[in-house]
Amino acid sequence: MIRENYTQRGLRQSLDWKLVLCYLALVLIGWLNIYASVHSSEPASIFDFGVRSGKQFVWILTSFALALTILFVIPPSWWQGLSPWIYLGVVFLLGAVIFLGVEVKGSRSWFEFGPVRFQPAEVSKISTSLLLSMLLSRTGFRLSRPRDFFLAVAIIGLPMLIILGEKETGSALVYIGFIFVLYREGLSGWWLALIGLVILLFITTLTLSPYASLVILAALLILCNAFQDGRRFWRWIIYGGLAVLVLSLLPWLWGLVTGAVQARADAISNLAYVPRAGEEPRYFWSFLLKIRPVHFFIAAAGIGAVIGVYRSYRERNSFLGLSVAALIAGTLLVFSTDFIFDNVLQDHQRKRIEVLLGMKEDPSGVGYNVNQSKIAIGSGGFSGKGFLGGTQTTYGFVPEQSTDFIFCTVGEEWGFIGCLVVILLYVFLITRLIFDADRCRESFTRIYGYCVAACIFMHLFINIGMTVGIMPVIGIPLPLLSYGGSSLWAFTILIFIFLSLYRQEKKYF
Repeated sequence: MIRENYTQRGLRQSLDWKLVLCYLALVLIGWLNIYASVHSSEPASIFDFGVRSGKQFVWILTSFALALTILFVIPPSWWQGLSPWIYLGVVFLLGAVIFLGVEVKGSRSWFEFGPVRFQPAEVSKISTSLLLSMLLSRTGFRLSRPRDFFLAVAIIGLPMLIILGEKETGSALVYIGFIFVLYREGLSGWWLALIGLVILLFITTLTLSPYASLVILAALLILCNAFQDGRRFWRWIIYGGLAVLVLSLLPWLWGLVTGAVQARADAISNLAYVPRAGEEPRYFWSFLLKIRPVHFFIAAAGIGAVIGVYRSYRERNSFLGLSVAALIAGTLLVFSTDFIFDNVLQDHQRKRIEVLLGMKEDPSGVGYNVNQSKIAIGSGGFSGKGFLGGTQTTYGFVPEQSTDFIFCTVGEEWGFIGCLVVILLYVFLITRLIFDADRCRESFTRIYGYCVAACIFMHLFINIGMTVGIMPVIGIPLPLLSYGGSSLWAFTILIFIFLSLYRQEKKYF
C-alpha cells in the first residue's frame, strides 16, 4: 500500500546490469574455451551440434530463456512461498535418482532422457538456498537457539547426505559453503574454526600419525582457551605450553625407557629363564613394553576432561565445556580416520587424496589429470599460446578438459593474463552479489544473495584448486564455464532469482 506513493524505476535503474554483464562475459568465455577444448586438426564449426560447443550453444540459448522467464514472467514473491515445496520436490528427485538414474563414472546421480541428461544435485543448491533463506528470515529465528540451529543444519545436511549416497562427493562438498551464510547471519566464528580443525586432524593423521594429531589438537584447544580467557592468558600459555612440550617429547622419552626395559628383560631372560616357543617373558616390565605414548595421552586427556567439566560447571564457563567436548570428539575423529579413509571413501578417491598429500606418486595413473593440467597451465606462460593454439588442449592430453578441467584451457591458450581476468570476473561476481545483498531491505533477499555467493565461491575454490593440484580431483564444474546443461541452468537460475528479487526491491524509491 505504501509503495503506491513511491516513484517506480524502470528496468535500466532497477536491474543490476553489472552483474548481468559479468554473467554474460563468463558464459561467453566458457563457450569459446569449450570449443577450444574439443578442437582438433580438422576443426568443426563452433555451432556444429555434433560437438560439445554446438550443444553448449543450445544450453546457453535455453539459459537465456530461463533468465528472461525468471525476470519478467515469474512473480518474485513466489520464490519464498514455494521454497518448501521446491525443496521437498528436489529431495524426492535426489532420492529417486539413486534407484532410477544411470551410472556415470561411478556415480548414480543422473536421469537420462534420450540424448539429454539431468543431474538433480545441481538443482538442489537452488532449493536449499531458497528454503534456508526463508527459515533464517523468519521473525524470531535465532541461530544461537539450539532448536533453530539444528533445523538450519538439517535443511543443509539432508540433501548433502543424499548426494553423498549418490557418490557425488564434489557436489556434496559445496554444501559446506552454507556455513558462511550461517556465520553471516550470526553463527559463532568458532564453528568455522571447528571445520578447519576437522580437516587439519584428518590430514595430519594420514600424513603424520594419530599421536601427532592428538598433540596438535591439545595445543590448539589450549591456545583457543588462552585467547578466550583473557584474565588467565599467560597461565594457559605457560602451563599449557609445558604440557604440550612434554607430550611432544614423550615418544622419544618413552622410546629410551622401553629400550632400556627391553634390554634388561633380554639380559635376565638369557641368564635365568628361557621361554618356550610362543611364550612371553615372565617379568613385570613386559607389561610396560605394551604401553604406547598414545595411552599416556588418553589418560592425561581423561583427567583434563574431568577437571575441565568441573571448572566449567563451577565457573559457568561454557567455552571450557565446549573445549572438553571438542577434545573428546577430536580424539574419536583421529582414531576413526583410518576407518573412514579405508571404508567410506571410494578407491579412486583414496588414491587421489594420497597423490595430493604426497603419500604416493602416480603421474601416469590417478595423478595424470592433474599433472597434465599443470603442464597445460604452465606452458601458457604470461600471455598464452593464443586461441586454438594450445597443444595440450588441441591434442587432448587433459581428460575432461571441457568440463572439470576447463580452467587449464584458459591457462594454456590465454596464459596468466587470461587466468587473472577469469578469476577477477568471479571475484567481481561474488563481491557484487554480497554488495547487492547487503543493500536489500528484505531479509529473504539478503540471505539468498549470500547463499548464491557461497555456492559460486565453493565451486570456484574447489575446481581451480583441483586443476592446479591443491585440491583432490573430485569432479565439480567451474560455474558458467564448464560444459553441461544442468550446471549452466542451475547457476543461471541461482543468479537470476536473486536479480529478480533485487529488482523487485529497487523498482520503488
